Amino acid sequence: YSNFIDDLRVYVRGGTGGMGYPNLGGEGGRGGDVWFVARERTTLKSMREKYPQKRFVAGTGANSSVKALKGEKGKDCEVHVPLGISVLDDDGKQIGELNAAGERFLAARGGLGGSLATNFLPCKGQRRTVHLDLKLIADVGLVGFPNAGKSSLLSKISHAKPEIANYAFTTIQPELGKIMYADYKQISVADLPGLIEGAHANKGMGHKFLKHVERTKQLLLVVDISGFQLSMKTQFRTAFETILLLTKELELYKEELVTKPALLAINKMDLPCAKNNLDELMTQLENPQDFFHLLEEEMIPENTLEFREVIPISTYTGEGIEELKTCVRKSIDEQAEQVNEEYRKKKLLLLQTSK
Repeated sequence: YSNFIDDLRVYVRGGTGGMGYPNLGGEGGRGGDVWFVARERTTLKSMREKYPQKRFVAGTGANSSVKALKGEKGKDCEVHVPLGISVLDDDGKQIGELNAAGERFLAARGGLGGSLATNFLPCKGQRRTVHLDLKLIADVGLVGFPNAGKSSLLSKISHAKPEIANYAFTTIQPELGKIMYADYKQISVADLPGLIEGAHANKGMGHKFLKHVERTKQLLLVVDISGFQLSMKTQFRTAFETILLLTKELELYKEELVTKPALLAINKMDLPCAKNNLDELMTQLENPQDFFHLLEEEMIPENTLEFREVIPISTYTGEGIEELKTCVRKSIDEQAEQVNEEYRKKKLLLLQTSK
């Protein structure tokens, strides 16, 4: 994963409360709290560079005194974290989530100040180790086996400049790009490291790839029309088999991933025999069940992906790129309209039931 960090383990501790004043019944101030605050343009890498110790401790509450019987609360510690963070405890259980700028999560509560109830002795603040787990938030996630042309596609449709080379695992870290439209609409696209067979079982980059698919609104599968073979030791897969294998990997990792809206980009249409291969593939996609008998049973997914559009493209010649951008825009707009419609219906139902 080189310089890209999507998981960070940090120590947090709330501030200790202040001492009480037994003679006059004074209360010490509460210890400060540790808060995680979501902020744009923040990364886990920049956090690690800024705080190499990865320790966040809030301020101690002020002691009670003759001048101030109620001590002041300790200073809170605010930690800026990226959007799309899940907060996990040491057992891996999710205890919080931060998806929008400005959202806050109380990571460690400060201790109570000394008072009559505590025999005027202060309490220590909450302390624990937590994991900040990043899942990229994007409108569209590019899904495909290595060398399908995802990085080339991202460079064609957006301003992102991913490294591109002629070997299987070019993409070793997620890349984010934005498709810019004439009316200034922007759609974010995430190019994620290539899957391999067995990714659901954490082979290759496995879970490090698949967790980033969870928060994308839609999937864009990118498939090589001439098929795919990872190495001389692995089996050759046709474009149709590739689509089924990708679906199977998504399904085995998390079943709801295959319910996301999906588009299919058939890449490398500039190659010889691409047209014949495409005709064959389209026939197979119309009735996939008719061809399941040709495949091994473990390759067949429980549910096949329903593609909104199938777009033949060539990242080499530029064929179909503009059409793909139009289809992505249309699909995202339709999904947004559907969400708005569902929200309107819920509001209307609430109004009717309240009357």
